[in-house]
Amino acid sequence: MKPGESLPPPWRTRWRVRIGYPVGLACFLLARPTLQTLSAGAIFAVIGLAIRAGAAGHLRKHELLATAGPYAWTRNPLYLGSLLLGVGFLLAARSWIAAALAAQYLAVFYPGVMRREEEELRAEYGAAFDDYARRVPLFWPRPPGKSVAEPFSWTQYRRNREYQALAGAALAFAILTLEMFWRSG
Repeated sequence: MKPGESLPPPWRTRWRVRIGYPVGLACFLLARPTLQTLSAGAIFAVIGLAIRAGAAGHLRKHELLATAGPYAWTRNPLYLGSLLLGVGFLLAARSWIAAALAAQYLAVFYPGVMRREEEELRAEYGAAFDDYARRVPLFWPRPPGKSVAEPFSWTQYRRNREYQALAGAALAFAILTLEMFWRSG
């Protein structure tokens, strides 16, 4: 954070998920999926889920600063994966209004949430985080110069409950598929 810049209000962190549910519901109601949009969206969703899974398999919250796996490419692989998952859902939904609503939601919440989390990591890990932040971009990934070889851990994947993202994505695409059949029949 730059001198004189303040942390975003904590309500963004608290309300991000609470407001996300009605935004998601509105996107479902606005959806007009087709077989082609479901297929295109599924590709992005699978890529997003894979990035999130890789990140969750390397994340040891409050134990170790994650710098391996997807964390060597971006400091926020979980959010990058979520963005791709959201793009997949919105492609599948085929609604410009839903896409605009979701983009506005992301613009309001995620930059502030990422800054707040950065400050929490800086407070917890100090100079180690500052060094990591100098080497790895905040959001848009780039290949690492030198990566720490740390294996993916299914135990960490389960401990971080990342299977919930997979279940949520499967449910969302099942609902969109049912909606496609309902609207066409």
